[in-house]
Amino acid sequence: MRATSSSTQANKQTLQDHILTVVQGKRLAGVAVAMGVGKTLIGLRDMDRVLTEHLLRRSATKPFLVAAPTQAILDSWPQEAHKFGLGHLLDCITFTTYRSLSKTLSSGHYHKLYLDECHALKDSHEPGLKAHVTRKNSILGLTGTPPAQPDSEKGRLVATYCPILVDYTTDEAVLAGLLNDYRLVVHRLPLSPVRDYLLTLPSGSQFTTSERDNYQYWSTRLANAAQDKLPVETLRLLRMQALMHYPGKGRYMAHLASQFTEKVLLFTCNQQQAEQQAAHTYHSKNKDSQANLVKFNNGEIQRLACVAQLSEGVNIPHLRIGIIWHAFGNERKAAQRIGRLLRLNPDETATVHLLQYQDTVDEHWVAQALAAFDPAKISYVEVCRESLGY
Repeated sequence: MRATSSSTQANKQTLQDHILTVVQGKRLAGVAVAMGVGKTLIGLRDMDRVLTEHLLRRSATKPFLVAAPTQAILDSWPQEAHKFGLGHLLDCITFTTYRSLSKTLSSGHYHKLYLDECHALKDSHEPGLKAHVTRKNSILGLTGTPPAQPDSEKGRLVATYCPILVDYTTDEAVLAGLLNDYRLVVHRLPLSPVRDYLLTLPSGSQFTTSERDNYQYWSTRLANAAQDKLPVETLRLLRMQALMHYPGKGRYMAHLASQFTEKVLLFTCNQQQAEQQAAHTYHSKNKDSQANLVKFNNGEIQRLACVAQLSEGVNIPHLRIGIIWHAFGNERKAAQRIGRLLRLNPDETATVHLLQYQDTVDEHWVAQALAAFDPAKISYVEVCRESLGY
């Protein structure tokens, strides 16, 4: 039986207590927990315990350093600290983004380093991390998506400086009643053969092609990459950008969203696509973003189109349907987007629709993005050419 909404918080605290017990006394540790379990609060509670155990006090150098990929993620720490009565910790914390992590570590000594989204570490961070560890100082890494490949750059860094001691998946959180149940529906779209796709070259000239022909053009260049003037990684990036901008997904997203009477969250790849999908959007260039989010939360509007800015740190009540334009082949970004719909009452079910182009590298990206989710909850819809007007 699934947990009731009244017991969700108690279950969450029990899990956090268990995690804190596992990492207690470990100088280097990492924790991988599903979105919604409260990794920021786990970090703060660990910090409070360390402060008490070691009788640490604020000095010329604050004893704790919190690092994260973006300022938006860092901003969630003070918010969580005040929310849970841990505001006194803020006088003991220095905050920095990963871009400035090495410089910050070199300019001060910290008793413990907290790496939020530790899967974002890069080789350039290693000298600072190594010096921190050499001084016998501690590290706690926090992530929702640990690196899938242990021999990759990120996998090696996590294993070395914050080895994952707890790996609590999305499906475990669903079974425990910490997150609501979910369904993932992959819509497989054919590339359009119709020559109505207008491309603008760097020179400013324009020409018309089709999605299918343009994809074939980039695939052919990749197949002959050894003779191409551009590096293979650049060619792959250009092909991905082309797939992200094909208009077929946009037309289908609008059609799919129109089938629902309740509110739907639309994840697009860029601001222009968001503006085309809904009258109300949430992105960095829209001064009305926060007001639109409030309207969406309150049920005043039924459609909100957004880009990456809504992925992390935002919960939307009573949201049961989302549509994702592009999976990015990145399990972290997919999990963040899907996670927006996994924080309802435990007895509700969210449905996430992902759009995928048939017979393209898009299939590989979607497979990667969904690798961490229960296959039994994933279904596929074949979208025929006729229904798209091809």
